[in-house]
Amino acid sequence: MPVWLRDYSWQQTPRAVYLSLSVRGVRVSPNSIFCTDQYLKVSIPPFLFEAILYAPIDDTNSTAKIGNGIIFFTLYKKEVAMWDSLTLANADKEKLQCLREKAVLKAHEKAREETEAKKVTKQEHKKYALEASMKLEETERKRIEDLKEEERQKVAEELELWKKQQQDAEKQKRAQKEGELYQAEQLKEKGKMSKARMPNEGTSKTRPKPTKGHGSYSMFSENLKEEQLPAPRSAVTIKISFSSRVFSTALRESRIAEEEEWLRKQAEARRIVSAHLSELEDLKEEEENPDWLKDKGNKMFATGNYLAAVNVYNLAVRLNDHLPLLYLNRAACHLKLRNLHKAIKDSSKALELLTPPVPDNENARVKAYVRRGTAFCLLELYLEGLQDYEAALKIDPKNKTIEEDAEKIRHLIQGTTQDS
Repeated sequence: MPVWLRDYSWQQTPRAVYLSLSVRGVRVSPNSIFCTDQYLKVSIPPFLFEAILYAPIDDTNSTAKIGNGIIFFTLYKKEVAMWDSLTLANADKEKLQCLREKAVLKAHEKAREETEAKKVTKQEHKKYALEASMKLEETERKRIEDLKEEERQKVAEELELWKKQQQDAEKQKRAQKEGELYQAEQLKEKGKMSKARMPNEGTSKTRPKPTKGHGSYSMFSENLKEEQLPAPRSAVTIKISFSSRVFSTALRESRIAEEEEWLRKQAEARRIVSAHLSELEDLKEEEENPDWLKDKGNKMFATGNYLAAVNVYNLAVRLNDHLPLLYLNRAACHLKLRNLHKAIKDSSKALELLTPPVPDNENARVKAYVRRGTAFCLLELYLEGLQDYEAALKIDPKNKTIEEDAEKIRHLIQGTTQDS
C-alpha cells in the first residue's frame, strides 16, 4: 500500500498557484514527477502524492524545483481566476480513474508529437546543412576553375608572344644567311675575273706591282678580309629549387590561411592523442567518440548518478575540448554535487565556446548563464548571480521562470542591504 504524502501547503494568485510539498528524507528525481493540465502526481515508492486540480493549468510553462527536502511547484492557470480549493472536491473513484487515464493518454500523445517534431527538425537541419555544404563546394569549385582559366589564358598569351619572337628571329637569321651567300658569290665571281686577267708564267716571271690610286688592288683586298664573327655564348647551368609543400595543389591554387589552420589543428590533435595514448588505448571504439560519451553522461545524469556523469564528461573533454555542451552538462552535474566553483568555471568555458552568439545557440547560452548565476547565488554572491540571470533574460525575455528567479534574487539583495 502506498503512503500518501499529506504535508503540503499552497498559495495562489489570479494567474498562478504555488505548491510546496515536503519530501524530507526521500531522494527525488525529475522522473518521479508527472503533470498534465489537470492532474499532478509525485511517485517516490512507497510514498505517493496525487491531486486532481481544481481547474486546468498550463502544464508546458509550469515548473517544479527540488531542493532541501521540498518540491516547489509553480503552476500557471489557463484562466485568470481564484480557486476555491487546490483539488477537485466530491470526485468519485470512476471520475478519478477516467481523469488518470486521460492524463496518461495525453502525456503519451504529447511525447509522440514531440518526438515527431524533433525528427522533422533534425531532417530539416540535415537537409539545410547538406545544401549549404553543396553550395560552398560549388562556389569553391567555380573559384578554382576561374583561377585555372585565368592561368590558362595567361600561359596562352605568353606562348603566342614567344612564337612571334621565334618567328622574327628566324626571319632575321634567314635574311642574314641570304646576305652572306650573296656576298660569297660576288667574291667568287671577282676572283675568277682577276685570274683571267693575269699574264702566263712562261712569258713573264715578274709579277706586276699593284698601282696605287682609284680602281687599284686595294679595293679587291678589302673584299677579301675575313668577316669577324662573334664568339659562341658560354654554357650556363640553371639550378631551380622548389619549396616543400604538404598539399599537392600548386601554390597559386591554394588557400594558405586555411591550410595553415588545418595543419595547426592536426598537430594539436596529434599532440593530444600522443599525450593520452597510454590512457586511451584500452577504450572501445564507441568510447572514443565524444558525442557517444555525451549521450552516456546525459543518461547517467537523468538517473541521478552525477559523479559517474562527471567522469564520463571528463573523458569526453579530454578527447575533444571544443564542444560547449560537454562543459555545460558537466556544470549541471557540479551544481548537483555542490561543486560550485567548478560549476562556475565550466559555465564560463561553455559561454566562451558559444561564440559568436547566433540563434542556434541561444538555448545553450541561456542554460550557461542560469547555471553560473545559480552557483553564484549559492555562494551568496547575489550581485554576480543577478547579472547572469539578467543576461539570460536578454536572450529569452519570455521565460517566466528565469524572470521569477531574478526577482527573488533582487528581493534577497534588498533584504541583505536593509540588514546591513
